[in-house]
Amino acid sequence: MKREKIAEILKRIFGWGIFLTLIAGGLAFFGFLIALIIGGESATLISVFIHKKYFPIVIRIASATILLGLIAMYFGKLEALSLTADKKEADEELAAIKQAQESE
Repeated sequence: MKREKIAEILKRIFGWGIFLTLIAGGLAFFGFLIALIIGGESATLISVFIHKKYFPIVIRIASATILLGLIAMYFGKLEALSLTADKKEADEELAAIKQAQESE
């Protein structure tokens, strides 16, 4: 497989992983909201379950998803976390501004 093909597959997995992680976070929010509405000992059981059992699983899945995203980024030769990419972008923007000023 080519690097670009691998990067594309990993990006797709990353996108779905982040989507599912966001849904899992929303479910946790609604779980806590339901616990707040119910109150009492049932609310305590729901909250403890979410905190002790549910969150660790969601955090592990999110961490693995982020790792896949970083791997995809480097397989695709995208340097989003480097200063050289920012400098190149700034230089291009500065050149475009100078060109626009000269044409006026």
